[in-house]
Amino acid sequence: MIHCRDLTKQFESNLAVDRLSLDINAGEVLGLLGPNGAGKTTTARILACLIHPSSGEAVVDGFKVGKDDDSIRRIVGITTEVPGLYERLSAHRNLQFFAELYGVADASRHIEKYLRLLELWKRRNERAGSFSKGMKQKLALARALVHEPKVLLLDEPTSGLDPQVAQGVREFILQLKSEGRTILLCTHNLDEAERLCDRIAVLKTRLVAIDTPEALRHRLFGRRVVVKLRAIDPAFVEAVAALPFVRNVARDTDRLFIQVDDPETSNPDLIRKLVERGADIQNVTEEQHSLSDIYIRLMDEVPGASTS
Repeated sequence: MIHCRDLTKQFESNLAVDRLSLDINAGEVLGLLGPNGAGKTTTARILACLIHPSSGEAVVDGFKVGKDDDSIRRIVGITTEVPGLYERLSAHRNLQFFAELYGVADASRHIEKYLRLLELWKRRNERAGSFSKGMKQKLALARALVHEPKVLLLDEPTSGLDPQVAQGVREFILQLKSEGRTILLCTHNLDEAERLCDRIAVLKTRLVAIDTPEALRHRLFGRRVVVKLRAIDPAFVEAVAALPFVRNVARDTDRLFIQVDDPETSNPDLIRKLVERGADIQNVTEEQHSLSDIYIRLMDEVPGASTS
């Protein structure tokens, strides 16, 4: 659905995006993560044809940025961190204005649909300027959707929202995902990215990594089985270390940390060996690493990178 090849954007002396190459599949939610100034917003604006790249190319559903901009705008919806609404106009009139720009047939039905879905219908005749930040963000989402785009570019859609409103926006994004929309989600919220995204791309002007959170977790940290014992005997460590599928063994007062490639296959043999040696096993789990752990590790690998 979206294909970027060597996409680059230079603003005078500032290189905002450097040779970015990535693909976003139809119906996928891709999370674009990175510190401030990493190029996330610039990338979204290029894909929405709000700015043009300095070099490289981007293609959205077969249409080329810089050549087929009008066609791309018809199939793309974008929200920015600052909603940028016409604050003197009502919520309904804001959406009507953009529906007219897009030439939406039966605009009233689409406007009502999204105002109801986003719980703004009862406030439709009130000025957008009187809305709370959360309501403005919801209205901006409705504006991005009023022309029923295939592709959504969401830049920090829950930034600064209170937890209840933010959760409502996340649930709405999941609903859009279930409809098969292709979504690029630019966010600093790592928990949000893990819950919503099929894959994540970490950007620091250049692309640092792109994959599913699980694949990145395994690549960066490996897989470690944690066996909690009533007591540890040095013989247990020796027995486990001798198993051919075990890469490394560490211990603390009552746990063994055993690195293996495939716990699902290895665990039965691992447990059997410990029981044979007289180990009293209390529980067996796999060590977990959060998306925050992944992000920090990746940023640590980039010279001069900051996680701010």
